[in-house]
Amino acid sequence: MARLNLQRADLLAERSYIAGEWVAGNGGAVAVTNPATGETIATIQGVGADETRRAVEEADRAQRLWRARPVKERANLLRAWFNLVMQHKDDLARILTAEQGKTLDEARGEIVYGANYIEWFAEEAKRIDGDIIPPPANDRRLLVIKQPVGVVAAITPWNFPNAMITRKAAPALAAGCTVVLKPARETPLSALALAVLAEEAGIPAGVFNVVVGASSSEIGGVLSSHPLVRKLSFTGSTGVGKMLITQCATTVKRTSMELGGNAPFIVFDDADVDAAVQGALQSKYRNSGQTCVCSNRLLVQDGIHDAFVAKLKQAVSEFRLGNGAEPGVTHGPLVSEKAAREVSAMVDEAVASGAKALVGGSRSSLGSCFFEPTVLTGVTPKMRVFREEIFGPVAPVVRFRTEEEAIELANDTEFGLAAYFYTRDLGRIFRVGEALECGIVGVNSGLISNEMAPFGGVKESGSGREGSRYGIMDYLEIKYLCVGVE
Repeated sequence: MARLNLQRADLLAERSYIAGEWVAGNGGAVAVTNPATGETIATIQGVGADETRRAVEEADRAQRLWRARPVKERANLLRAWFNLVMQHKDDLARILTAEQGKTLDEARGEIVYGANYIEWFAEEAKRIDGDIIPPPANDRRLLVIKQPVGVVAAITPWNFPNAMITRKAAPALAAGCTVVLKPARETPLSALALAVLAEEAGIPAGVFNVVVGASSSEIGGVLSSHPLVRKLSFTGSTGVGKMLITQCATTVKRTSMELGGNAPFIVFDDADVDAAVQGALQSKYRNSGQTCVCSNRLLVQDGIHDAFVAKLKQAVSEFRLGNGAEPGVTHGPLVSEKAAREVSAMVDEAVASGAKALVGGSRSSLGSCFFEPTVLTGVTPKMRVFREEIFGPVAPVVRFRTEEEAIELANDTEFGLAAYFYTRDLGRIFRVGEALECGIVGVNSGLISNEMAPFGGVKESGSGREGSRYGIMDYLEIKYLCVGVE
């Protein structure tokens, strides 16, 4: 077993957390390995369908008491959870880096980013307002109130194993819902560490539950079909999201889906080239390209194409690939050997079709999960690196001529999560920003996510929003009261 040098060894939990109990189930062993070294970090005796059903039933029982708690009490408990996460951010970052691979600096950034959602929604809990509507006649009064949906199932991915949880759990708990969480099988330890701190913060048994198992379909099947689950929130691939939507339809559950992306990063001739290169580095190579909003296609206008590519090549050449826990490393491994193989296949296909790898382009000798940070030029819209989400440190560069062509290329995808563009033309900011078919647009910025802004996509990138004052609405039902008066 790998040593993580934690200040608090109890944060490395190896059992599921159901109704305030740490449970070893009968769902098969889940070995958690470090993608940088191949070492086993922990082995969890996973749960299956029976334990998941129990978690849902316990969450339903707990929800009746949780929703009745004064909103200020719920807010204070969330604040206590936030404080504990921040207090132990270094240990949480070590766990995250060990199971996911990103550098310690990135992991610490994720812990703080995730904690910000807990803090934000602790405050938003006190701002769930209703309405009084002018009545059609004086013998009645019309009131609108908002109530918690009920039990929420949350299914989260491996690329942000802390923040993708808090973005869902914090608004749910703030609204008065309870949560049954299924983290990714590759990265369950961050979720269990959050459960340790939630319990310590005083969040009651059954309010926040974590189920870890070897069979995602077995656990997910219960969460998507159980009648006591009233909402399912999922972050992951579009294919799995569509399947879950279909399963949830049998009980007419509310769903929130944050699915695949294919974000364009457009650089116009009038852009600040240095700023655009910096933005591309932030957007494309963060977490080794394993983010749903990372720029997937770099569209660069003729006039500055060569200058942009030269500066991008130089910057990427200076990256240092390695174990994310080691000082000086800028980029860690991909999450698995399978992921590295898939990225390699996409790059090989592009090069065989005429693209050129200016930097990188191959798997690294550092280990089976490593892929070199890469810049591809000569990419065309027919190539798979243009049409599909890469989820690796590969930047395909496409040359364009006109603003209209850039918009057409950017929108030529079934996805619509994020987009970026760089320009100093004020009119173009509004024209292009309004024309792009996506839920999030970064203008002269490669960093777009924060707890105060709504996060979500259009088209096949999903539905619903996370973060901001809009993020709590998906966890609330609107009820209308018509009150007759004498």
